[in-house]
Amino acid sequence: MSGIFQSVISLNITILSFLACVLTSIVVGAAIAVSYMKTSKRYTNSFVVTLALLPAVVQVVIMMVNGNLGAGVAVAGAFSLVRFRSIPGTAKEIGFIFIALAAGLSTGMGYIAFAIIFVAIMCLLSIVYDKVGFGGKYVANKKNLTVVIPESLDYTGVFDGVFKKYLAEWELVNVKTTNMGSLFKIKYEIALKDPSKEKEFIDALRCKNGNLEIICSRAEINQEIL
Repeated sequence: MSGIFQSVISLNITILSFLACVLTSIVVGAAIAVSYMKTSKRYTNSFVVTLALLPAVVQVVIMMVNGNLGAGVAVAGAFSLVRFRSIPGTAKEIGFIFIALAAGLSTGMGYIAFAIIFVAIMCLLSIVYDKVGFGGKYVANKKNLTVVIPESLDYTGVFDGVFKKYLAEWELVNVKTTNMGSLFKIKYEIALKDPSKEKEFIDALRCKNGNLEIICSRAEINQEIL
């Protein structure tokens, strides 16, 4: 059993071992790209293609270094420039990039079976976590709430009764005046107890703010950006 985790690369890289590693890198890269598409609502063609090709690129780099310290330092310096030429990505995107890098490192060292098993486990876990909504229920209930009230109404605690009935939690983000100071525009970050009662919740707020403007929108999860 332990034999399948042995490297296919001996002292010298042969054409057969090189082709075996490249083909494996392409296959696992395609699997990673497909897994990312299955678990992401929005993605770009360029990022998916990059995920598919990244294991093969890393594999060739590792093969070329092959224990050469000077070449390794030069490659590390070249790759460090990439971060300054790329836009910020989400936590999920960076996670898939690390999976692709790990797969490329494995195939570059000749551990083909290790790379295949590792990628299969990671892709399966990512799809399962996405299907069961792992860690996503709380985020789905998060909303941005903006309520406009007249200046004569004291906004501190005016909605507490409604909030306690319909919200799991809420936080006052900011308050600003509008319409020449005759109105207050108040912004909250909220989490609904039951998303199906969102209209009922807004109707209750309308009774409190005199039927002025109310905006309830999806929360921006800035913490996801790394």
